[in-house]
Formats: sequence, C-alpha cells, structure tokens
Amino acid sequence: MQKPEAKKRIKELRRQIEEHNRLYYELDNPRISDREYDLLIRELIELERQHPDLVTEDSPTQKVGASPSQKFSTVAHKKPLLSLDNALNFDELREFDARVKKGLGSAPEVEYDVELKMDGLAVSLIYEKGDLAIASTRGDGKTGENITENIKTIKSIPHTLELPIDIEIRGEVFLPLKDFYALNEEREKAGLAVFANPRNAAAGSLRQLDASETAKRPLDFFAYGAEFPISNVKFPMTQMEALEYLKKAGIKINPYTKAVKGIDKTIEFCAEFEKKRENLNYEIDGIVVKVNDFSRQKRLGSTMKSPRWAIAYKFPPQQKETVVEDIKVQVGRTGTLTPVAHLSPVKVGGVTVSNSTLHNEDEIKRKDIRIKDHVIIQRAGDVIPQVVRVLKDKRNGKEKIFHMPDKCPVCGGDVFRNEDEAALKCINSSCPAKLKESIKHFASRQAMDIEGIGDVLAGELVDRALVSDVADLYYLKKSDLLRLERKADKSAENIITAIESSRSKDLSRLIYGLGLPNVGRKAAELLAENFDDIASLRQAGDDSFTGISGIGPKIARSIVMFFKDKNNHHLIMKLKKAGLDPKSSHKQKKDRKLAGKTFVFTGALQQMSRENAEELVKLHGGKTSSSVSKKTDYVVAGDDPGSKYDRAVKLGVNILTGSEFEQLVSS
Repeated sequence: MQKPEAKKRIKELRRQIEEHNRLYYELDNPRISDREYDLLIRELIELERQHPDLVTEDSPTQKVGASPSQKFSTVAHKKPLLSLDNALNFDELREFDARVKKGLGSAPEVEYDVELKMDGLAVSLIYEKGDLAIASTRGDGKTGENITENIKTIKSIPHTLELPIDIEIRGEVFLPLKDFYALNEEREKAGLAVFANPRNAAAGSLRQLDASETAKRPLDFFAYGAEFPISNVKFPMTQMEALEYLKKAGIKINPYTKAVKGIDKTIEFCAEFEKKRENLNYEIDGIVVKVNDFSRQKRLGSTMKSPRWAIAYKFPPQQKETVVEDIKVQVGRTGTLTPVAHLSPVKVGGVTVSNSTLHNEDEIKRKDIRIKDHVIIQRAGDVIPQVVRVLKDKRNGKEKIFHMPDKCPVCGGDVFRNEDEAALKCINSSCPAKLKESIKHFASRQAMDIEGIGDVLAGELVDRALVSDVADLYYLKKSDLLRLERKADKSAENIITAIESSRSKDLSRLIYGLGLPNVGRKAAELLAENFDDIASLRQAGDDSFTGISGIGPKIARSIVMFFKDKNNHHLIMKLKKAGLDPKSSHKQKKDRKLAGKTFVFTGALQQMSRENAEELVKLHGGKTSSSVSKKTDYVVAGDDPGSKYDRAVKLGVNILTGSEFEQLVSS
C-alpha cells in the first residue's frame, strides 16, 4: 500500500480500535468479537511495519488496555501488566514455538505451561507480610484503578495468606455462568439493562463505587502468576512451581493448569478444551501458553507490549444454524433505524440467542438476508451475535426480501439517509424511541450514573408522558414513580435519591450524557478540560477548538451545530434551572503555553513527583508519553535516568533537568 493510502487507513484503524477499546475497557460493552478486534490490530501492525515513520507513541499498538477510570484513585504497577500476542490457529502456535526455539538458541522441545484463558478482568493483588494491602485493575498496563475494598468482598480471595510474605499476585476475576444467568434474570425483572456476557458483568461489579454493591455479586478468582520477594527461602524456578507455591499460600489456581512437553502436546491440550469449554461453569476464550522455565523466560524477554515467552491461543468463533423468523426495525438515540433479525432460538456457546443486529440496509443486501432464510450465526468473543452467511441451498421460495421502511416505525415521521452514511435516520426530534434511548444514555454509568433507569423505566416514563426530555428527570417526584407498574416505595425512593446524587457529577459526564453527535467519553473529557462550563462551550465557534488534540473539525462542527439548535438551547436552560450547571475541574488552566508539545519523563525528579510533573504538562496544554520518538519535544531527566535518556541523545531530542522543566513551566 502506498504511503498516502496507508496513512489514511492507519488513521481510520486507530480511530476504530480506540473506540472499541473504550467500549470494552471503559463501558464494559464490546460491540465486536475478540477475533474481529485482533484482525484490526494485526492490520494496523502490518501497515506500521511497512511504514515505520508513521508509528506514533499514542498508537494502539504501543499501548496496553485503556487509561484508568477517573472514578477511582490510581495505583502505579511496580512491574507493567503486559498484554499477550494472539495465535488464531494451530499454525500460528507452531510459528510461536519456532520463535521461542530460535530465541533460546537450542532446545528441540520446549516445556510449556498451559492455562485456560479466563474471560474476566485482570487484577493485581499486593500482599504485605501476608496481608492484602492493595488491589488494582490492569488499567493501561502501567497504572490501574484502586479497587481494594471491592476485591475484599470476593470470598475466594483471602485477606491474609497462609504465608507471611510480601508478594504481588496477578489473576483474573470472573463471574461463574450460573450466577451470571441469575444476575441477568434479576436485572431484567427490576427493569435494568442486562449484561452482554459474564466478563462485562464481572468488570461492572468490580467497578462499583460502593463495595457493598460488589459484595452482592458472587465473583470468583483464579491466580495465573506472581512477582516473588527476594527473601523467599526457595525461589520458584518454573511457572508450575510458582502456581503450586501460591496454592500453598491459600490462593485459588485453575485445576486444569498443567505443564506439557513440546508444541504437539500443547496443541492437543488446546483442541481438548475447545470441545470441553461448553461444559465448564465459567467462560474461557482460549488457552494461554507460557514457557515454563523462568530462566528461559528471562532470556527471551519482552517487547514494550508483550512477553516473547507467552502467547494466547484464541478459540475460533462458535457457529450454529438457525432461521430468520422476522426482521424488525429499532430506533436509537440519534434516530438511527437498525434492522434486527428475530431468530429461532438456538444455543451458541452456552447462551440462547434469539436476536441479531443486521446493522443497516446495505449489510442486508450484501449478505442477501431474507425473512425465513436458514442462516449461520456466530457468537465470537461473547458479544452480540452476528449472521455470518445465508444457506441459500435451503431456500424453498417462501423467503421474503426485506425493505427498510420509508417512515419511522415508532412515530411515523420522515426518515433520511446522508450521502456519506449507511444508516437511515428519523428526523422527528419528538420521536418517543429517540427520547427513550436518550434517557437511557443520560442515566448510563459513564454519563450521569443514575442507577435504576434502564430500558423498562425509560420506556414507562416516556409512554406515561412523565418526561419530554432528560431535564424532566430532575422534576420527577416519588409519587410520579409510584404510579408506575411494579414500583414499590423503596424502589421509587432509591431512584429519586440516585437522580439527586447525579446533580454533583462533573462537567465531562454532563457533556457526554447530552449525547452530542460524534462526542464520546474521551472527547467529553477533553472539552471539560478546555471549557469552564456548558455556557462557554455553547458560545464557542469552530475556531475555539483549534489546538485541542483529539477534537477534529468533524467533532467541532457537531458541537457548534448541536448548540445552535433552539430545542437543545431550551434543554440546557431547563437543566440549569434544575440546578445542573457543573463547572470545569480544570479551571486553573490559565494558558496553553505547552500546547502541541510532548514530554517524556525519566529518572527520579527531586523537585516533585513524576505524577505532579505530568499533570503540570497537561494543565498547560501539553501531552506526556511513555516512550521517546522523533516527535518528542522534551525529555525531562531526573536522577538515574534510564534508556529513554540514551534514546533522546541519539535522536537529538531536547533534554531538560528537573529545575529547567520548572523554569519552563513557570516562565
């Protein structure tokens, strides 16, 4: 691919991957399968390999996971929690084995530790003299969310080890399948949104701000590794010895973990559990393969993102045949009309599937999906199932071609399609379907976090004409909710309390909750960092967004057009009257003297902590990075600087002492 085309495709791939990272790590709501995500990453890696000058430090290929949520305090990992490279088939496993042998320079047969790849949330547990001191999520691999109190509610994680040692244990928190189904059943009865899969449920449970809510969820835990203290009498020599050590200390280990000799036995293990996975009481999406010997692991080393001595074999998607009984159209928050296939219920990967989104009319035509068609569906990565292909040889002439409606199926309003978009949209601003979705979005955990307002309640509030926009939520009374079906006194009181609590949410949440076109959670945070309040954002013109990294012309235009609409202006005034007018927590930012500048810190600073130094850069409009490249403007070197200093010298990057950095910021 020529460089101009590659540059354009790289930009688009990064945008897609960052959005899917946000959905997976921040919202616990993935929209594509793990395999589809892996293919996007692989395409990006290959394009960056072909054009190394287009690699930037903020590329998804250079990062692990996602930034920690601002809801929690953060924990800096003593040693990074790296991600794993993936093998999508047995040939790629053999290629991994060949790389390992080449890296070791000998060893015709390598012993591997093979472990079930749990589909949960990776966590770090730090024990001091045997007592649980700090627990955190993976986060971006270097910094995670402090979830200590929530972790302490998990019965399978001991507060005190049977050995009084200092140790960091790493493992996976998950939700057993039977408990996942029971939890979703309870949420459905309460009118709350159900979790898409056990991984989302586990992540959502661990990220509760109230640990008593986490305690209600029967979470479980398996350890997969540890960082051992030097003072151990007998330091483990292999991964299996390390896991046995943890077991003696009172930590749960997956009972199916074992050591096998050679890649053939490794592949046999993978094939065995590909068949057995449906019989387990927890979700697995593959097998983790690790070189068992620690000394060999050390010799092989790691890249910036992944260890060279381990790989994750990912199971292929699970597929089943079923029938498209009907195709119905749903209307979303922005008015988008989405066709959904109603299927004959079929069990795929342990979950009964009866619906599958068909995305848009173009997708239906491309795959030639008709009502009453026999189709193959797959539930890959445990996300919303998708129609893979139509079994056209099973057609009998009774199948019906589907056509998108020319009117909104909910309100009867006009629909239109932009030339550059695949989706039809309802243009009626009063469409009840749009309003219901807007209320759900406004109340969602990443927006105003109003617990209790899900599909059912949002629908009832609109159908009973209790709300005509999101601002009306703040004018609801307990007596209004008691008029609704299945609303007990305590339930109504809890919802009113949750609505009142949301008044104190920060500016970024309100911006995100308003649902501005093209403005996701990250963009909302950037806007809150650069504008004092909603009023200053509403008065901004296109030029006001120039220089804000991450806010491009398309987003800027969407923001300006949103606030020009008189209905949206009325909504903002109504929210302000209801007491919602949060101020930016970044008002102290008085200048953008470091705008467009990228800083890298190395070594210990005498004048301030590295965290404070990085915050200073951001407050003055600059960016920080963990790696040095040609695009780095300054490297700030403290005591005992590492390899970043050497690279800065080699590339001719400006190097500052801690004192010089202070002078630059204060000048």
